[in-house]
Formats: sequence, C-alpha cells, structure tokens
Amino acid sequence: MKIAVIHDWLVTYAGAERLLEQVLELFPGADLFSLVDFLPPEKRFFIKNKKVNTSFLQYLPLARTKYRSYLPLMPYAVEGLDVSGYDLVISVSHAVAKGIRTRSGQKHICICCSPIRYAWDLREQYLRESGLDKGIKGWFANLILDRVKAWDLKTTPRVTDFIAISEYIGQRIKNNYGRDYTVIYPPVYVDKFSLVEKKEDFYLTASRMVPYKRIPLIVEAFASMPDRKLVVIGDGPELEKTKAKAGANVELLGYQDDAVLKSYLQRARAFIFAAEEDFGIAPIEAQACGTPVLAYGRGAVCETVVDGVTGLFFYEQSEVAIVDVVRRFEAAPGCFVAADIRKNAERFSSSRFKKEFLNFVEKKLN
Repeated sequence: MKIAVIHDWLVTYAGAERLLEQVLELFPGADLFSLVDFLPPEKRFFIKNKKVNTSFLQYLPLARTKYRSYLPLMPYAVEGLDVSGYDLVISVSHAVAKGIRTRSGQKHICICCSPIRYAWDLREQYLRESGLDKGIKGWFANLILDRVKAWDLKTTPRVTDFIAISEYIGQRIKNNYGRDYTVIYPPVYVDKFSLVEKKEDFYLTASRMVPYKRIPLIVEAFASMPDRKLVVIGDGPELEKTKAKAGANVELLGYQDDAVLKSYLQRARAFIFAAEEDFGIAPIEAQACGTPVLAYGRGAVCETVVDGVTGLFFYEQSEVAIVDVVRRFEAAPGCFVAADIRKNAERFSSSRFKKEFLNFVEKKLN
C-alpha cells in the first residue's frame, strides 16, 4: 500500500509535529508532503530525515520567515501537491492540509488539530492581534479570510474520515463542516516524566508568551498575592508585558530546555493554566509528574483534567478567578493525590495513540 502523509508546514517541533512523528513511526514507508520545509538539521529527527515534497511556496521571497503571509496562496499550493498515486492519504491539519486534492475512491483520513483558526472561530482575535481589524486593511483581510473559509468548506468532501484531537475540536468539525468525527487524543510523552510526590512551595506556569495563553494575567494575579511564589518559564511576544506586571514574588526564567522544565513541573505545588486550548500538552505533562493543575475550565482541558481530583477549574479569565482558585486549592490539600494525578495522565500516552490510530486505519481500510 502506498501512503502519503501531509502536514501544513514544517518549521518547528511542537504539538502537531508530535502527531506527525507518531504517524511516521507507524508508517515508516510513507512519503511526506508539506507546503514548506524549513526545518533545521537538528530538528529533522521527528520526520526520520525524510525527503519532503514541498509546494511552490517553498521558493517564494521571504517564505522562510513570512510563510504565514502567503495564506491567500495556500489553497492553490496544497492543491498543487500530487497525491493521486497513493492508496491512502493521511493529513495532519491545523490549516489547509485537509484540503489536498484527492481522486475518486481514494481514502483520506484527516487528523484535525482544528479547522483553520484564522478563518473560523478565532478570526476576530487573529485580526485584532495582527492589527488588521480596522480600515482598508481590515476589509481586505476579511475578504481574504472569507475566501479561505469558503474554500475550506468546499474541500471538506475530500476527507473520507475525520479524527478530532479532542471532543472540543470535534464539535468544531461538526459545527463548521457538518461532519461526524472520532476522537483520538494526541500522544503525550508521559514516560519522559516521573512521579514526584513531595512538592515545593511555588506555583508554575510555562508556555510560549502569546496573547491567548494569558501569561500576563497569571502574573498579575500572583502580584496581588505577594506571599505566594510563581515561577514562569517561556518567552515570546508578550514577555515585556509580563515583566511589567511581575512583582518580587514572580520569577521569570525565560526559555528553558526540557530538563529544566521537567524539574520545575515535578516540584511545583500546582501548575497554572489560563488558556482555552484545542488540546493542551503542558497540563498533561504536569499531571504526569503528579502535579495538580489549576486551569481555565474551557476547551479540551475539561477532558484532560478531572476537577477536584487532578486539579481545579476556574471559569473566568480574570485576576479574581485565579486568586480564588489558588485559595480553594490551598483549602483542600488532601484532595489531590500525586499517584492518582499521574494515573490520569497515562490515559494520553504515545503507545495508546498508536494503538487507537492504527486500529482506526485498519478498520477504515477493511
């Protein structure tokens, strides 16, 4: 059987790329396609150093750093990738990969990380954060996104089966595309994190500092609780804003390697998570260490954290709500057993993903 695997773009190693890595481990003989491939040599391990079949976007000016700016051309680029000679197409898609052109009778299984966010659910946020929500630029940006959205909807029949990375994303697939789906949670490398039952007296948050992660909000909440210590790991566009809100009880460590992050995840009293995520790997990695998670109770975190057992939810992205959840957590120390928290994280192991995904593929091909 000839198998083609397609990913939106290859520029880093993050959550969607972990999915791709697992698919390529299951199907090592598959050919790999992507709109662009700018992976540096040290990050090519997860694609098994495969040759990547890229689109014309690979050769456009400034594509290495400005590939997202070519969004209006991405539908044409993905449709220009020829997978007609393959028996099975597997797309790992958070943008346009799901729209690859297929022939009649060809199986196309899409692992959907999200319907393209810019055009659907998060359009207003994307335009606002990009400074494209007003005037002529705003009008033109909305026109482009309307066209991308129409193309995205039109190409949905090219997918024979949808896999959603969470029930939260599954509902987006249902609402946006009118299609059924099967939930298979992404792989989290829980075996790389060991259980530590004895915790230290600090809280932790770790993330790339982009607006929807709400790191400045978490820091602001802890600035109002000077008797509690917060450690922040990560950098990004909101680093300066985060620094401006930090009090003496907040320690900003910037970017740290995996070993340092793991150490802090193991020792933290609790992990603070204020984003509305499609899946969210960090809260599961914290639980793999036996560390409770205090999370905003929207998005897929409601599927990965058990309220009152492996953590607590708060329901407003506000300073008051974060302060309240910390106080509720400290008032119920006996409710959170490190071994039980670790056991919950094991539901999301990479071996479980491989088994479920392979079973799904075999069932659809028979």
